[in-house]
Amino acid sequence: MQNNRLPKFHGVAPALVTPMLADYSIDYDGLTRLVQHVSKGGVDYLVVQGTTGESVTTTAEEKKRIVATIQQANSNKLPIVYGLGGNNTEHLVKQIKETDFRGIDAILSVCPYYNKPSARGVIAHYQAVADASPVPVILYNIPGRTGINLSPSTILQLAEHENIIGVKEASCVIEQCIEIAYHKPDDFLLISGDDVQAVPIISIGGVGVMSVIANAFPSQFTAMIHAAIAGDFKVAQKALGSFLTIDPSLYEEGNPVGVKKILENIGLIQAQVRMPLASASNELGEKLAAICQKENLNK
Repeated sequence: MQNNRLPKFHGVAPALVTPMLADYSIDYDGLTRLVQHVSKGGVDYLVVQGTTGESVTTTAEEKKRIVATIQQANSNKLPIVYGLGGNNTEHLVKQIKETDFRGIDAILSVCPYYNKPSARGVIAHYQAVADASPVPVILYNIPGRTGINLSPSTILQLAEHENIIGVKEASCVIEQCIEIAYHKPDDFLLISGDDVQAVPIISIGGVGVMSVIANAFPSQFTAMIHAAIAGDFKVAQKALGSFLTIDPSLYEEGNPVGVKKILENIGLIQAQVRMPLASASNELGEKLAAICQKENLNK
């Protein structure tokens, strides 16, 4: 069950995959099973339609039904963070104004990609998003996908906006996270966007992680993160080794290809993804199954 002692958006949030059938249609029954699976595992909140949810290849109508399905399956009443970002600021603001935010607690908004705006452009973009959003905004820094790194100075300037409450940091540059943690306002949330860096980031002032692995192993992963938040880094460090072993293999053929294959291996959903992604190869499936068995992750 959820650790109700943790403040909102602290702890573990699985970045939920979007289950699909062989014809590429969305498996809403599988999505319900997934929400029940992670909720039973004790996660603290849910991230919907982020990168791992294949948000770039789901339609507007599908997104509405995905959110509705998750809300209906959310028996633990976990907070929901909705992925809503883009590289056309005017269009994104219009999309925000047309979105039904009932049951949505915050949005996760990726740094504008492809255009490669200056820091001033990025700041203006996020200020427009935050001004338009009726719910709090969490920045999403993932330079490996966007081609832009949100610098600490940019993040800290945006942290001054009353409706920007945190950042999901997936730069994988620990020095950058340290700088943000050192200078940020006390109530600004530093959230790891990388599973294996979550424990180190918590040790320097982070509050948790938005996770890929927590889709598959919510109870084990959440126990590790909760231990770190409680200051028990000896327990967290011991658990981290297992996840460090499997983490690289999850991304060998793209995300969420690997984690969907694990979810198929444990009988929860199919491993289908939408093009241009390709579903996991047999070799990757066998490799992931072997690691899970060796590290005792399917317990």
